[in-house]
Amino acid sequence: MSDKSESYVEKYLPYAKAAGERFNMDPFVILAQGAQESGWGTSNLSQNYNNFFGFTAGGKPNEFWDGKFYEAKNKYKLKFRVYKSPQESFMDFARLIESKYKAAHAAGKDYKTYAQRIAYSPYISEKNGDNRENYKNGIIKLYDRIIEAAKKKALI
Repeated sequence: MSDKSESYVEKYLPYAKAAGERFNMDPFVILAQGAQESGWGTSNLSQNYNNFFGFTAGGKPNEFWDGKFYEAKNKYKLKFRVYKSPQESFMDFARLIESKYKAAHAAGKDYKTYAQRIAYSPYISEKNGDNRENYKNGIIKLYDRIIEAAKKKALI
């Protein structure tokens, strides 16, 4: 078990728990998807902009996102949401799953079913080179690894 996974769980589990409680999701599912999207919280977006889920700046501001964005410095010039804190990112993620990905949200307490449903939903875009099966398997593996880290740190 890497220190990276343990420190990620220690640092971000409180945010995932708060989001999971508010939006009726397993916090470890939220952590697993965040780990996958942010490289265990080491990505540029997570480190500098508190964006742990790679959310682009589409859509309207809401109670967790005030409309601020970062424009990527590459040929695509994608705009990504900027959050004031990790908690806002985790909350916005859970809000989005609850409101837009209802089949995945309905399985939010069963991580394997959740992983299947989110991977085969419009959340993933094969046009962007995403591989649905790899995404699903990644969430499942990360979930199991996060549970191990949480147990090792006596967080569950």
